[in-house]
Amino acid sequence: MSFLDEFKKHDHGEVLDRIMSRTAQDVERALQAERPGIEDFEALISPAAEGYLERMAERSHRTTLQRFGNNIQMYVPLYISNECTNGCVYCGFNAENPVHRKTLSLDEIEQEALALHRQEFRHVLVLTGEAPNAVRNEELAAAIRKIRPLFSSISIEVYPMDVDGYRSMVEAGVDGLTIYQETYDPELYKKLHLFGKKRDFLWRLGTPERGGEAGLRSIGIGALLGLGNFHVETFFTGLHALYLAHRFWRTRVSVSFPRIRPAEGGFAPLYEVTDKQMVQGICAMRILLPDCGLTLSTRESARFRDNLIPLGVTQMSAGSSTAPGGYSHQDEGTGQFNIDDDRSPEEISRVIRSKGYEAVWKDWDAAFLRANVS
Repeated sequence: MSFLDEFKKHDHGEVLDRIMSRTAQDVERALQAERPGIEDFEALISPAAEGYLERMAERSHRTTLQRFGNNIQMYVPLYISNECTNGCVYCGFNAENPVHRKTLSLDEIEQEALALHRQEFRHVLVLTGEAPNAVRNEELAAAIRKIRPLFSSISIEVYPMDVDGYRSMVEAGVDGLTIYQETYDPELYKKLHLFGKKRDFLWRLGTPERGGEAGLRSIGIGALLGLGNFHVETFFTGLHALYLAHRFWRTRVSVSFPRIRPAEGGFAPLYEVTDKQMVQGICAMRILLPDCGLTLSTRESARFRDNLIPLGVTQMSAGSSTAPGGYSHQDEGTGQFNIDDDRSPEEISRVIRSKGYEAVWKDWDAAFLRANVS
């Protein structure tokens, strides 16, 4: 059984109808449940739950402290290419956008990595556009091996691979995968992805499972908020994360909450996703998945991120650049989107401490994996 089998059980229209029909009594029941299920999750992301945000936040805060302590893991994205063969209408890397394309050489990648290492980062997320001919598997593996000594954990957010491809990444030193479905609505997905391999909805939907089968230590998923209906997208994200957590119980599953940001091409969100909905989605996800990592990136404003620190977030990026070459100030390619929180890692670390939390720069080392294997 795959997630596709679970996915097919839920008609999008019926999901929306169920969520919109949830009552205050359903929300009360969900908040009282010791181990809330997917029906409780529907109630917690429904309009009926908007009046219960304080209680949801209290439970989310309490659960996060129990499971994660007062730690916020710090990470940073490292873009090594913005070349892309896809026609995603919302993305700055869209192949039809007339932007400055750049793929870093191994030496340039090392310079970027050194710049991040000097800022104390030890968890890095390596990203590319989806152009396998620009950054082939073996070239990506070579880049990972080049920078591996500088970081304790390396995740990738690149074009989807088959199981063997992900196994080759594990061998090179990758331990994490981030892959966004963008939207869980197949019809909307077709309208937003005009051409390229990414147009294949089912291939992308099965990507996290292929990563899990390859033995990746962590898998992060999410929907790009603003493309589809907030309630439906959040439901399917939670359903997906719940499936992955059960099937790959040795793998750490995390969920991101990326909202659309201005980018080349000028795409405007199809749905407004309010700050209140973001808070509701994060708290509901924590209640459904107590051990799931929850990530909030520099797409969001400084004030919003600061206020969400106590509510369930466990991973935050800092000092981010979405352009290849953006840290060592080489010949930079065009960035994927505009960031909102442009504070330095030091500034964000100070804010985290001021709220009684600890900014954790390293909480994993490959030696742990080798010890478990031996």
